[in-house]
Amino acid sequence: MAALSALRCPIMTQAPCRSLPMRAAHSQHPQLSRCGHGHQKPHRISHLSSTAEGAVVMEPGTRTRRLAFPFTRIAGQEELKLALLLNVVDPSIGGALIMGDRGTGKSVAVRALVDVLPEIQVVKDDPFNSSPTDPGLMGPEPLAALRAGIPLETVRKPTPLVELPLGATEDRICGTIDVEKALSEGIKAYEPGLLARANRGILYVDEVNLLDDGLVDVVLDAAASGRNTVEREGISIVHPASFIMIGSGNPAEGELRPQLLDRFGLSVSVGTLQETSQRTRMVLDRLAFEGNPAAFLKTVAAEQEALVEQLERARQLLPEVTVSRDIKLKISELCSLLDTDGIRGDIVLNRAVRAAVALQGRKEVVLEDVVPLASMALSHRLRKDPLDPLDNNVKVALALRRMLNPKAVEKEEEAKKKQAAEAASKPKKAGAWGGLPR
Repeated sequence: MAALSALRCPIMTQAPCRSLPMRAAHSQHPQLSRCGHGHQKPHRISHLSSTAEGAVVMEPGTRTRRLAFPFTRIAGQEELKLALLLNVVDPSIGGALIMGDRGTGKSVAVRALVDVLPEIQVVKDDPFNSSPTDPGLMGPEPLAALRAGIPLETVRKPTPLVELPLGATEDRICGTIDVEKALSEGIKAYEPGLLARANRGILYVDEVNLLDDGLVDVVLDAAASGRNTVEREGISIVHPASFIMIGSGNPAEGELRPQLLDRFGLSVSVGTLQETSQRTRMVLDRLAFEGNPAAFLKTVAAEQEALVEQLERARQLLPEVTVSRDIKLKISELCSLLDTDGIRGDIVLNRAVRAAVALQGRKEVVLEDVVPLASMALSHRLRKDPLDPLDNNVKVALALRRMLNPKAVEKEEEAKKKQAAEAASKPKKAGAWGGLPR
């Protein structure tokens, strides 16, 4: 790594395709554009290509994470837990959107998820959580070292969970480039942002419906492409940003635009637990956890470890899971009945059923596997009509019934039409005002 830090070449400038607004360097800190953590020194990135394929970077300061409530002890909220686990098995599903009232366990479940994820092997002292074997998940410096034949020192670390605060700016999220240093010293000084820290982990946005739409677009673009690009004055930095995007919010505080809703793979609506036994269990467990977190975690260690092993087996089994052509046609038929825009819903539902089957330890998808996942994958993609009294989940359920048993639905519709015709043909009774019947 140290061998690359001495590399310096003149910066080549060219007109960028897209420019992210970056703040000018602060007068008191000419080395670094201001951002949410501008007190850190910038990373030097020497020019190996126009997309910064060589970088000398520093590990961010060590952060301690509070003990999280165990995932296996979250009572109820089965759809919420399933949506999170499916994304762990297959991150290409595209994340999850969790909407519900306050106090329903949205953020608790997300923070608890990290403890059942396997550790990842990363390049030591690299802020991008670079994979030592996959070039597509490597930051600029490890990628340059790999191409130069320099051995990479690796360590194991927990899967990162990065929380994006509502007050974050675009340069805090994407990272900053110090143009003055680039022009004066001929090096690329880049300070990685939250997207870099979230690589190979989870990016969690609480109250995502209150976040600026432009910032949501930036984050979702990075999540979809797996790359983050920062460009300014012809200087370009590209680094991997492959993460599971999870957003949560309270629908009473505002809704997301349909264009943004469609970018989330799965969507779940959660409510307050109503069953007395579940509420009691959750309250007792929560009080025990808050009284002595370490002792409580020891009592559930076996449950947590069993879930970790189940997830690992599912990830290994996933490539062997097959979806027959008939089931793929049924999924597309369902999306057509619901008149969803585009084919993103079809793709997500196909991936979700494969992940669910792998989680159950099976290799073949059957039609019944589609039913419990259809609403999660499709309900948030339907057009909203303020005059339509039907909830989107109800629409999905009706479409599923039509797809699974079309003849029964046709008979019911014919019977309803016949009843309506008979009712219309009967003479009407006189009104209260004494009018004559027809």
